[in-house]
Amino acid sequence: MRFAFLIPPMMLLAACGQGEEKKDKTEVSINAGDEHGGVQITAGKDGNGRIKIGGDGVGIDMKIPDFVDLDVEGDFDIDGVKLYPGSNVTTVNVDARDNGSGGDKATVELGFTSPAPPAKAADWMAGEFAKKNIQVQRAGDTLRGTTKDGDDFKIDFGPDGANAKGKVTISKS
Repeated sequence: MRFAFLIPPMMLLAACGQGEEKKDKTEVSINAGDEHGGVQITAGKDGNGRIKIGGDGVGIDMKIPDFVDLDVEGDFDIDGVKLYPGSNVTTVNVDARDNGSGGDKATVELGFTSPAPPAKAADWMAGEFAKKNIQVQRAGDTLRGTTKDGDDFKIDFGPDGANAKGKVTISKS
């Protein structure tokens, strides 16, 4: 199975944070596969998760308590540009599939909240991209661009009371 290389790091993630207490955990969903099978990993805000591996005679489905305790906010960036300061990542969804023609297609979506209004958070991030010489197009409170690796990204900011909530989408096809 092409995505078997993902299994060891995922199992290591399962051990992260054991015995530690974290308030707001990030919801995580990872799907990777092709016509021969794949890997699915999920974790809820409670930290409990599941790993499912299937295909070519393999079938594993097991619960993983306290699945991940990642510092998503600290680790996440697009070519060195992080989310607006004080933002919290609420969801992470990864979908990586073989498109059947020898190429892979992958989409990463991160849901987040930000302690600033949408326009201010979008202004700040657009300024940070400019400092890194990364071209972004802006339409209202949505930023679009391409990473140095050629992946397309879009950052949507919407109102959440006086603050913002939004979604980052990074796609490779």
